[in-house]
Amino acid sequence: MRYLPKSPAERRQMLAEIGAGSIDDLFASIPAEYRLSRDLDLPRQQAESEIVEYFRAAGAKNFTSYASFLGAGAYRHYRPVIIDSLVQRGEFLTSYTPYQAEISQGTLQAIFEFQTMIAELSGMDVANASMYDGSTAVAEAAMMAVRVTGRRQAAAARSVHPEHREVLATYARHQGLPIALAGYDPKTGRADLAALEAAVTKETAAVLVQSPNFFGVIEDIPAIAQIAHAKGALLIVSITEAVSLGLVRPPVEADIVAMEAQSFGVALTYGGPYCGVIAAKEQYVRQMPGRLAGQTIDANGNRGFVLTLATREQHIRREKATSNICTNQALVALMATIFMAVYGKEGMRELAEHNLAKAEYAAKMLAAQPGAKLRFAGAPRFHEFVLQTEEAPAAWSERLLENKIVGGIDLSRWYPEMQNCTLWCATEVVTREQIDTAASILAAKPVEA
Repeated sequence: MRYLPKSPAERRQMLAEIGAGSIDDLFASIPAEYRLSRDLDLPRQQAESEIVEYFRAAGAKNFTSYASFLGAGAYRHYRPVIIDSLVQRGEFLTSYTPYQAEISQGTLQAIFEFQTMIAELSGMDVANASMYDGSTAVAEAAMMAVRVTGRRQAAAARSVHPEHREVLATYARHQGLPIALAGYDPKTGRADLAALEAAVTKETAAVLVQSPNFFGVIEDIPAIAQIAHAKGALLIVSITEAVSLGLVRPPVEADIVAMEAQSFGVALTYGGPYCGVIAAKEQYVRQMPGRLAGQTIDANGNRGFVLTLATREQHIRREKATSNICTNQALVALMATIFMAVYGKEGMRELAEHNLAKAEYAAKMLAAQPGAKLRFAGAPRFHEFVLQTEEAPAAWSERLLENKIVGGIDLSRWYPEMQNCTLWCATEVVTREQIDTAASILAAKPVEA
């Protein structure tokens, strides 16, 4: 691919459009100590081992040793070292996309195993490989429901991840698809069933809920399914925390499951890649975006893997295609497959129980501090919870950072009615000592001068 640099005139025009006088002005918001200078203070004429040690020391300056209680769709779990060892094996380093089955057996087998495990976990008949992430899976699931039903409206609960709803809104805006939002119960944090039922009409193609939802609360999926199906709409259940399926009953009443599988061995790595997936009932398989890999037996009785269904416009006529977003993410799907295989059914349950126990302990300790309480009660939750404090989050978060702890996320950004409410997450990598320290810091207000 040729490199086509912008001319000085084009650069000036771009800078003028954004109100910057020069490149220096463009990056003026970055503190000088964090800018990369041209004259790097690097060791000169050093051995390779010394250079590696230099960068290891430089990397230690990053916030890698901080305890984190962040969640909201991006979860920190332990990654078994075997994952990185296996994904680099030669049999998986096949073509970018498995157009030629004879030279892509490793990739196709990885996709097949991934689909099989995801279908078992989600309670669906079939799963695809793959979507970019959970948010695009949600949007593509809604478009899928529109194709299946022929209807042109959708309804979503406000307890669905706000950023996922934003991605859905972007899709819907250009598809002419109105989306009705239904509120949540202020006591339990669950979707308000009455409001959801009122939002569903005879023109509603899909009802979208998330479980565990954005507040960490587990929704009443059977009751929501009854509301959706009574008016002929499909039920889409979004799952942003795949580990929950080790313990939480799968949403078998759903028609489509849109899931984020990042928790299954995919590192956070500064925001990506993620591992989106759509699973559905078998009758909707031809409207699924992405690819489906299957297994077959040749004339000699040898097991092989093939691309069974591909509804992308590269494979079929554009007017028949379902979506063009589905690139081949076999690498991250392979990471998730190895993760699930390593843990197994019992291990997945134990991992989920570990997460649940950590979160319950964290919620108990934090809510016991003066001026703090849990925002929602009365409904089961997984490893996230909403904490309400008398003190503004900005005040105590600074105290936590001083002790190398990252606290919960301020929810008022998306929910103006939730002032001084933060979303906390505790996975298996958070220690009891870190929870106790966070609780003590939260309680200790600074001494006024």
